[in-house]
Amino acid sequence: MSEPWTLHPDRALPAEPTTRAIAREVYSATKGLPIVTMHGHVPVEWFAQDTSFGDPAQLFVVPDHYLTRMLVSQGETLPRLGVGSSDTEPVESDPREIWRRFCAGWQHFRGTPTRYWLEHAFVEIFGVTQRPSAETADAIYDQVAARIAAPDFRPRALLDTFNIEVIATTDPAWADLEDHARLAKDGYGEQVLPTFRPDPLLHVDRTTWRDEVELLARAADVEIGSYESYLEALRVQRRRFVEAGARATDHGHLAADTTPLDDGEARRVFDAALAGTVTAAEAQAFSGHMLFQMAAMSAEDGLVMQLHPGVLRNHASAPFAAFGPDKGYDIPVVTEFTRSLRPVLDAFGHHPNFRMIAFTVDEDVYSRELAPLAGVYPALKLGAPWWFLDAPDAMRRFREAATETAGFSNMSGFVDDTRAFCSIPARHDLARRVDAGYLARLVAEHRLELDEAVKTAEDLAYRLPQAAYPSPR
Repeated sequence: MSEPWTLHPDRALPAEPTTRAIAREVYSATKGLPIVTMHGHVPVEWFAQDTSFGDPAQLFVVPDHYLTRMLVSQGETLPRLGVGSSDTEPVESDPREIWRRFCAGWQHFRGTPTRYWLEHAFVEIFGVTQRPSAETADAIYDQVAARIAAPDFRPRALLDTFNIEVIATTDPAWADLEDHARLAKDGYGEQVLPTFRPDPLLHVDRTTWRDEVELLARAADVEIGSYESYLEALRVQRRRFVEAGARATDHGHLAADTTPLDDGEARRVFDAALAGTVTAAEAQAFSGHMLFQMAAMSAEDGLVMQLHPGVLRNHASAPFAAFGPDKGYDIPVVTEFTRSLRPVLDAFGHHPNFRMIAFTVDEDVYSRELAPLAGVYPALKLGAPWWFLDAPDAMRRFREAATETAGFSNMSGFVDDTRAFCSIPARHDLARRVDAGYLARLVAEHRLELDEAVKTAEDLAYRLPQAAYPSPR
């Protein structure tokens, strides 16, 4: 009989004995700190409704694009993983069968951060003692399903179980915020916060743009027939988000361009969009212009502006057509920040009420562009490694590339950027271990004292996320 599955206490810490001993001490100061997760995608309705997560497949497999994309790369299909139906294949409706396919593909996650997060969740949260495989799939399914069904495994209870002090959801700009109002009434208004996400409204060549503008108009109670009324509706909704506890906006454009148009040109492009005659070049220029407008509004209302460009959405046309946005294999692209952010930083980089956090999935720009920018403009903070870079070695490279120029104080602290709720503790734990290892090396090389390393680790894990996302109220 094989030994029960356990996790090594020194996982992701340095292998070198002297550095590992220091890292253990640094990590011990942060592992129990509350989690502040200010950039994520856990649906607000989960907390508002506070119902069961359903079944293991719906909790772990179906919503997790990290997981499904790896299995697709090994021959699985999105319908077989429960994501949806295509023209040639119906969706798998049996959650146990979806789970079996996931467990049968467990070996494909070796060496990935997904493996680390899943191991942490299975062992630490669900008490699983067998590694996933085709042979163990049903037993693990039954164990996880029983835990999910327990009354204390509801989203609100897990906020305490996971030691989550604050969590931000991501909400469309036209959201009525009724779920957040319900949470506030129930005493969760300071713990679960909304985030203003206007992306669909800023890309005027999207086929759904006019429908989404109408949603904005209804939510703001503003008739949108002009560029000026469009801006006013956005301002109205931003104020409502601030009143509901929001601390940030979120922008996921392809490029980081923030070049403003003059008012006349902006009106002309907006009118062309309403008429359905806007060109791709005009739409691209307008999206950069609107990022500048969003920055101007942030300087007015105090919402932190999060910008994470550089991902080509829906690289594969067939999955996008079949399953919708975010299902078509998003892929990173080269991203330029120095010239692109110059208009916003020139206008607002020293503004006392403006704060921007810039994320990237292009590692090359950390040391060349973003760290130097964050290391001088008071308004700019450097966001944590995001998406394809939230792996142990990539996070170490981030510290090495960015710290010497930006320092630690010009960073946002860790954000998990996930809707996989049960992975949140694992993601923050991994970040804390990686930071402990990096700081331990500085101590071992006599570049930092141990007490400074401990305080810095605590800053990165807890205090910097709080400071980077202050309340505008």
